[in-house]
Amino acid sequence: MRRWTAKGAFLLICLPVVWGLVSSEPVASYVSRIKGKAEPVWHSDDLYARIRQEAQKRGEPPIDARVDRVWKAIPGYDGVEVDVEATYRLAKRKGWVEPKQWIYRVVPARVKLDDLGPHPIYRGNERKPMAALMINVAWGTEHLPAMLNILRKERIKATFFLDGSWLKRHPSDAKRLAADGHEIGNHAYSHPMMSRLSRERMRIEMQKTEQLIRQTLGIRSRWFAPPAGDYNQAVVEEAARLNMKTVLWTVDTVDWRPTSTPEWMTTRVKRGASNGALVLMHPTDRTVTALPQIISVMKQNGIKLGTVSEVLSSSRVESVEPVPPF
Repeated sequence: MRRWTAKGAFLLICLPVVWGLVSSEPVASYVSRIKGKAEPVWHSDDLYARIRQEAQKRGEPPIDARVDRVWKAIPGYDGVEVDVEATYRLAKRKGWVEPKQWIYRVVPARVKLDDLGPHPIYRGNERKPMAALMINVAWGTEHLPAMLNILRKERIKATFFLDGSWLKRHPSDAKRLAADGHEIGNHAYSHPMMSRLSRERMRIEMQKTEQLIRQTLGIRSRWFAPPAGDYNQAVVEEAARLNMKTVLWTVDTVDWRPTSTPEWMTTRVKRGASNGALVLMHPTDRTVTALPQIISVMKQNGIKLGTVSEVLSSSRVESVEPVPPF
């Protein structure tokens, strides 16, 4: 008992001394710096201050996905901001007086397309300099090789929406589309007016085509394009039950109409060429003639062409310098 009493007395004598050391100004300042409460000394130099000031001008905030009164579901678009610390460290390491290279990091959109629920989609985000070619295939094969040659030459991937009955008759042509790296979507089975069907029949139309796509190509569709653009909310909901989103178009080339000349089709695309545009077309002889001009129009507007999945994702895409016309 005496031994523990002696230890207690020793501690009582030492505590004030220890407390005095810890609470002294030099020690308190050191602890504060260790905890990150004080900014590192190098953060106060002119280079760091200039980088922070310029970073405020260079950032671009993210845009959340939303439901628009006219365009319905519109995907979000990730933002970007300067990584001030990394940019500063690089400039210091290189011995630069002014930053010559900026390091950025992505700021994800908080609300994604998946968060919006079942809504039709007519376009991508208006700030994303990208557009997609939506090619609905429900009849014939004679013009597909020429279209594929043009897309291959231009190094462009499109999204082909396949009618199930067409796929059943032309599996080798469908495999050629997939082999070229193009995206495959669902275009129902028998090209019906979807809004006139019962929900059960809607599901059958989508499921039959989806089963064929999986059996023939070994993939699944993310997107459903209703034939003739005919849909109602029930169609959108049934597609969502099959894990597909309903996609329509921003610009229609109306290439199925015999009176639509390639020049007229190109003019329509030129008028509607914009960020996030979804351009509808079919494999016709007129489309084959117009396709190079349509691609050129997009390049002239600084818009990159990709798949529907790429355009409707919130991922950022590098801006493309407009290509002047020949």
